[in-house]
Amino acid sequence: MKAMILAAGKGTRVRPLTYELPKPMIPILGKPVMAYLVEHLAKYGITEIMVNVSYLHEKIEEYFGEGNQFGVQIGYSFEGYTNDEGEVVPQPIGSAGGMKKIQEFGGFFDETTIVLCGDALIDLDLKSALFEHRRKGALASVITREVPWDKVSSYGVVVTDGEGRITEFQEKPSPEQAKSNFISTGIYIFEPEVIDLIPKDRSFDIGSELFPLLAKEGMPFYAQARSFNWIDIGTVSDYWQVVQQVLLREIPQLDVPGTQIKDGLWVGLNTKIDWEGTTIEGPVYIGSGTHVEPGVHIVGPCWIGHGSHICSGAKVVRSVLFEYTRVLHDVNLHEMIVYKDYSVDREGEMKHISDYADGEWVNARDRRQTRRSELTSEPSSQ
Repeated sequence: MKAMILAAGKGTRVRPLTYELPKPMIPILGKPVMAYLVEHLAKYGITEIMVNVSYLHEKIEEYFGEGNQFGVQIGYSFEGYTNDEGEVVPQPIGSAGGMKKIQEFGGFFDETTIVLCGDALIDLDLKSALFEHRRKGALASVITREVPWDKVSSYGVVVTDGEGRITEFQEKPSPEQAKSNFISTGIYIFEPEVIDLIPKDRSFDIGSELFPLLAKEGMPFYAQARSFNWIDIGTVSDYWQVVQQVLLREIPQLDVPGTQIKDGLWVGLNTKIDWEGTTIEGPVYIGSGTHVEPGVHIVGPCWIGHGSHICSGAKVVRSVLFEYTRVLHDVNLHEMIVYKDYSVDREGEMKHISDYADGEWVNARDRRQTRRSELTSEPSSQ
């Protein structure tokens, strides 16, 4: 079996994290989501993986290369064009359109292929899913999960008959219009014949176009309702919740990195914690090269990225600080994500650093900005 990872989208619902990162590169415990997917595929002996890329494609390609470090082969299909000025312009062609482009170019889909969205953590038993797919004689299978009815509008909804055959596929219906609360997890198994149904040279989507076509034509198209961990990062609020779950050890396959130096406290290499007046209530991870000054209060679950600096008197509660974040003196960050010049609260409200009158943190990569914050926080000599 081969695999394809869908990685061409912009991830607009996860901004500001995706201003400079494609969605599959969003880190969980310091490692991109897509890396977990590649490792999971390799665990089941799936070593030929195609990835369609577009927005910020170079970030994915530079990190994964040809896949040698994962024991797999990774190929890329860029969706876009080069303009008259020599600039590379991303132009996604839809999830199914990306599959067709790959097939037209080199015929990659010559056997059963599992297709995965690149923005979720999973521990699905791929061997068992493949067995059921073949036992039913399916041309296409969709791995599904049951969700609360008020959540169906965020997903593709699957309607099946008594044998699990998909009779209808609703793309993000309202709760009132939804005919089921079983949704697609973005994990599919396809036979090569499915690719033949996709029109070439135009944008075409799996959920809104290919699946309704399969259902309408009465193809052997089945749902598999399986019990497995599926951690979807659909929004920034989802991301905040996932990090909380991970640090609370609620996702068994993920271990907090670093060295545990106290109950509930993990640190990277060469961290500096001044313990005078400082209180840290785990679970907390503090990345390498981070300085925690005296009098700081940190309440977990909390992730503090490498190269950060928490100034004296600051309080950081159930927050996610990306690398090189400097939290200023006596600032209180409560259930926040801080990414460079942006913050997002757990409800998804985003602010730029300029929206804070007195400043609460700075991007420590900007040495000029960091120095200005140091000068304004120094006591007057007069």
